[in-house]
Amino acid sequence: MSPDPVPPALVALVSDIQRVAWPLWTEPASRTRREVGELCRLQTARGLTVLSWLALGNDPRAPARGTNRTGGEQEAAPAGARGLEWLLAGNRLAGTRQDRMYEAATTLPRPVRELVVANWTWALGTPHGGQVTAAFLAGGAYPEDGYSAAHTTVALLRLWERRTEARPPLAAAWAAMRTAADWCKAAELRASYGTQAPVFGYPRVSLPPRTVVRPWIARLLGIDTGGER
Repeated sequence: MSPDPVPPALVALVSDIQRVAWPLWTEPASRTRREVGELCRLQTARGLTVLSWLALGNDPRAPARGTNRTGGEQEAAPAGARGLEWLLAGNRLAGTRQDRMYEAATTLPRPVRELVVANWTWALGTPHGGQVTAAFLAGGAYPEDGYSAAHTTVALLRLWERRTEARPPLAAAWAAMRTAADWCKAAELRASYGTQAPVFGYPRVSLPPRTVVRPWIARLLGIDTGGER
């Protein structure tokens, strides 16, 4: 698939949603692992939400239209005025925020969803999955802070290597964010050269044996895990 040029505001949003407080080091406590798991769920939902806007050509900052009391059509306040705090907030995903992001994920066109799922399976199936996911997530979270990015890369890599149950969530967060970023790169190439540029994607592979797919991953990615446990 070859995306159309993307508005600058959406390109900036793809970078903004990557900023999250990943840990700078790993601790032997289960609390740290739970926090990383929640961050993975937030980042997966965020990435798929913005990816749905990219794929459907929706700009959340564009004026929306509503209906006034007399039945006539009226222009609502622009999304930029309403703000995107619900998307950019870094606290635990729950309530209305969760409902909005989960609903946005369901609107992903099937080819786009399959691209995300393919990237997810590739990360889990390759021996380089920990290095790829850790470096990307850390770099996007701390783009101006090399010290924090380096320590976060090591922390996430160690978690990937030592806790196999952490791999599917980390891979899901990476796949959602990476696909949105690659969508913008393809759109930029098309805008620059006037020719179609496909969105980069990794090949889909079988999940490693005994991979545990959490319900939120199956729901957001829209996959049937019956035969892929």
